[in-house]
Amino acid sequence: MGARVGVVTFPGSLDDGDAATALRGVGGDAVALWHEDPDLRGVDAVVLPGGFSYGDALRCGAVAHLAPVMGAVARFAADGGPVLGICNGFQVLCEARLLPGALLRNAHLRFVSRPVDVDVVRTDTPFTGAYPAGQRLRLPVKHGEGRYVADEATLDRLEADGRVVFRYAPGDNPNGSARDIAGVCNAAGNVVGLMPHPEHAVDADLSEGTDGRPMFAGLLDLLAARV
Repeated sequence: MGARVGVVTFPGSLDDGDAATALRGVGGDAVALWHEDPDLRGVDAVVLPGGFSYGDALRCGAVAHLAPVMGAVARFAADGGPVLGICNGFQVLCEARLLPGALLRNAHLRFVSRPVDVDVVRTDTPFTGAYPAGQRLRLPVKHGEGRYVADEATLDRLEADGRVVFRYAPGDNPNGSARDIAGVCNAAGNVVGLMPHPEHAVDADLSEGTDGRPMFAGLLDLLAARV
């Protein structure tokens, strides 16, 4: 069995099973973690999946970031452990201040569910090492509160420090995110959040293709090389 990757389930998570399936499809051992777990059971990486954690009470991720498991995730991230937040997981990471900025209501105030084109900007994170810089991915989005925002100073700093990991292709920004930002990382590069869903683009027999598969395969390759 490959590296052990924890997939966190909050009440209201929808895509935890899809994330686990994507990881198993590239040889990983997907370990189910519950929101009340006080530790991460020795996993090598963590995925916070999409969904509507705690019913999006207050705002997306506002309650989930207070869950006991998030204390363990924060400690894991501080020690350099790879953490990926997808859609609602990205929202949770921002609420937990593990990533900068916030995700607000889409600019057009409508839920969006469709494939989008996304460019890979940074390739030296644990989740993008299998992509060449500038590769364009076709990934689905499905969210009502995916508009990435931050103050101008923070946005300038993210650009200057190379912390924009994914960017919506020109003309394909589905939510009005500032500077077409689709995903960012922390200063160390080990914590990544993005709104599009790579776990829904891993099977050649399904409509969304396989552009998300290298995100998980690259993580497994990196973890294997560390052993």
